[in-house]
Amino acid sequence: MSPGEMKLPAGEDMILLVDLCCELDSLSQYEFVLPIADTLRWAGLSMEILHFTELQGIDLERYDRVILCGAALKDNAYAKRLDCFSWIRSFNGPILGICAGMQVIGAVFGGGIIHQPAIGLEEIEIVAGSALLGEPRRIEGYHLHNYAVTLPDDFLLLAGGPERGGRVEAFVHRERPIFGVIFHPEVRNRWILERFAEL
Repeated sequence: MSPGEMKLPAGEDMILLVDLCCELDSLSQYEFVLPIADTLRWAGLSMEILHFTELQGIDLERYDRVILCGAALKDNAYAKRLDCFSWIRSFNGPILGICAGMQVIGAVFGGGIIHQPAIGLEEIEIVAGSALLGEPRRIEGYHLHNYAVTLPDDFLLLAGGPERGGRVEAFVHRERPIFGVIFHPEVRNRWILERFAEL
């Protein structure tokens, strides 16, 4: 069993956490990947962590859902390697992109990665109900990013909008359980990770 893999009894769902940090086994993993793994482990879930460069040739069918984790503030190596993420279009299970992961999902589906820095706790306006974020309301979330993404054509805005300076803070695919959040639920809103695991 690899260090990133946490096994539970047979029959349990397996979640793949995709590390988007610039290098395999980067120290940034401690900030952007392992807190997500800890949250899922505390919820009694089974997972495996792989760096995005390790996915070629991997049988993704063995995973029930995927979380694309965030990366450090100045780390955008993932954006230069979008070829590593073509599998997102054909993966059958739920996918959640967090920060850099949301940018990757957006770019794979035709959105643009844009310069839009934000650091710290901010109010987030949930504008549409969803299985992931619940009913429209305001929540507080932790942001740590230099880049964001525009809303791709096949996606619906879940949080953000004109009153937030046109920011896309959360989205969902119109027909598939593919979600993205630009904030970091592993810091302030761990319930989002738990809800995703129940989809």
